[in-house]
Amino acid sequence: MSDKALPLVISAPEPRTLDLIFTPPQLALFRKKYRIVETTPEGVAELQPQVLAEARYIIGQPPISAETLEKLKALRCIFNVETNLLNNMPYETLFARGIHVVTTGLVFAEPVAELGLAMALNLARNIVDADLAFRQGKELWGGDGNQTARLLSGADVGIIGFGDLGRALNRLLTGFRTRTKVYDPWLPPSILIDNGVEPASLDEVLSQSDFIFVVASVTSENQGFLGADAFARMRKGTAFVLLSRAGVVDFEALMASVKSGHIVAASDVFPEEPLALEHPVRTLPGFLRSAHRAGALDIAFKRMGDMVLEDMDLIDRGLPPLRSKRAERETVSRMRSKPVDRN
Repeated sequence: MSDKALPLVISAPEPRTLDLIFTPPQLALFRKKYRIVETTPEGVAELQPQVLAEARYIIGQPPISAETLEKLKALRCIFNVETNLLNNMPYETLFARGIHVVTTGLVFAEPVAELGLAMALNLARNIVDADLAFRQGKELWGGDGNQTARLLSGADVGIIGFGDLGRALNRLLTGFRTRTKVYDPWLPPSILIDNGVEPASLDEVLSQSDFIFVVASVTSENQGFLGADAFARMRKGTAFVLLSRAGVVDFEALMASVKSGHIVAASDVFPEEPLALEHPVRTLPGFLRSAHRAGALDIAFKRMGDMVLEDMDLIDRGLPPLRSKRAERETVSRMRSKPVDRN
């Protein structure tokens, strides 16, 4: 087959790169099976009309106007490898034309869930502070070092949001025999019950949990919905772990609740990233910090390449994509997550 007969792919994966999401063998296979036109997200609209007309796939989340979409005559699927669905393309037209919009965010579920579990265990057993005290010769031995320690095993756990990340987290928690309540207004109770968790209201999750994990995406309905009132409803000493996006919480109220000693908290995400050096959360006792690194493992990025290649193969054969997660007509316009600035 001549190069001109190969399907054409527009590659604009920023902030990812092809080298990041593909292993060398995967990338070689990708380049063998497809003609690839590499550009920036903003450069997609400036491509030659013939390139746009022949493109079967787009890798990335470039802004696509209705005018540009009209030129994409052969487009079958947009692979969003940044994984946040932005409201930067005419989704209704895409759906009407039968063009798939998919994300590879599933690759981050297990890595983020594992770090979330580690954070919860640290908040329960004060591992980081105990290590720092040991380095400074100020360690407390035995029971003296466990005045605030508790068990995750058998604890009351609340999970806010139950998408891919919430389900991965729940699988890890099953080994701890937790009593787990879940609040997710987008899911029917039967799905939660089938996953071995108890459907619950937001108030029940907030007021009846020893550990609370926030794994909900930011939408038009829930920005900042966990504020001072929500933190006040939590049990004293609740361990609050924020893993999805900082936009779902009132971050000032979260810090105030930790500062007062009412709860302890951990977060992998922050209102602005990178965070200002003078931001007060950097030195706040009772707050465990991680620099948006929970999912950024090379093995996770490389799994993206597998997903993209396998789904392209399915679509090439007239079948729907199965590995990546498809954007849904009813919910995609509600998403409000900000794109990441770094890999």
